Amino acid sequence: MIEKALIGDKRYWGWVAFLLVVIGGGFLAYLKQFNEGLGITGLSRDVPWGFYIAQFTFMVGVAASAVMVVLPYYLHNYKVFAKMTILGEFLAISSVIMCMLFIFVDMGNPTRVLNVILYPTLNSLMFWDMFVLSGYLMLNVVIAIITFGAERKDIAPPKWIKPVIILSIPWAVSIHTVTAFLYCGLAARPFWLTAILAPRFLASAFAAGPSFLILLCLILKRFAKYDVGREPLKKLGEIVAYAMTINVFFVLLELFTALYSDIPEHVHHFEYFFFGIGEATFLVPYMWTSIILAVVSLILLLVPGLRRQPGILALASVTVIVSLWIDKGMGMVITGFVPNTVGKVVEYIPTVPELMITIGIYALGFLVLTGLYKIAVAVRREIS
Repeated sequence: MIEKALIGDKRYWGWVAFLLVVIGGGFLAYLKQFNEGLGITGLSRDVPWGFYIAQFTFMVGVAASAVMVVLPYYLHNYKVFAKMTILGEFLAISSVIMCMLFIFVDMGNPTRVLNVILYPTLNSLMFWDMFVLSGYLMLNVVIAIITFGAERKDIAPPKWIKPVIILSIPWAVSIHTVTAFLYCGLAARPFWLTAILAPRFLASAFAAGPSFLILLCLILKRFAKYDVGREPLKKLGEIVAYAMTINVFFVLLELFTALYSDIPEHVHHFEYFFFGIGEATFLVPYMWTSIILAVVSLILLLVPGLRRQPGILALASVTVIVSLWIDKGMGMVITGFVPNTVGKVVEYIPTVPELMITIGIYALGFLVLTGLYKIAVAVRREIS
């Protein structure tokens, strides 16, 4: 089936060429980082995690969201998602690849990644994060190959794949839960020290991921003439509406707990988050943008008459993605380090090489996704 990705029109190859150019630019920036070290980034002793880990945190949620179409289709025999399930699995595969690459470039020296494998430490959350991510990637690859291959041959998939599919559902939840534990397990970081962080991560994942899938389905309908139907988009829109509502509710709970208790170690982080501290105001416009977009998305999603219109649904999906990308990425990661453990404010601003490497990784992920979706569309046309 791989040969299907090597056949396309000028528009398809133009898109592939564009992605390859962007990947090349990101790779050159990474070579500079490899030679000179993480000193070319905006990271410091006070802010050791930045733009790379922010993208990792966001994309883990996108990867986990595949469960929102896999669970209804395979466990509840919800056939409406028949054309969409493979798209969700392929989105999960490309998202996990991007997650791993973001961790890889954040390590600085890539040989450090081998230490997690060669010297596994069971009480290390980094080890378990690597374990659940690689396991989730393999599960989705196996499920996609077996189920899609059986569909192509017009035969029933083997019975042994059903337990694997069932296993992938809690495994999808685990990848984002372990990611949340990486943060809330750090007692010295009050901004992350909250038991609701894992549920909040999952709620945001089940909003951002399906929003991505909605946009991808609309793009496929527009450019590849592959229509998943109105009903699955309608159901995904409902899922996004509920998940985004729950996510906003969880954020409000955190705000109440921190501000009403008025514990300085907690309040200072939210002060930096929304208003800045002194001249350190880099995140302020981004965070207010995130809040405004979250409110707009809820208005568009919670009104059924608006949500059912494809154009409005696409706009709502974009607002959800951008809002959560800011809040869950830069906002969540950087604010945890500012102020630092002794109350000093050291601001972090990503550098041009960081941005180029990040864009290059996204381009590589979209290249993988483009190839996988090209295969899916071509095979479905053969079947029809």
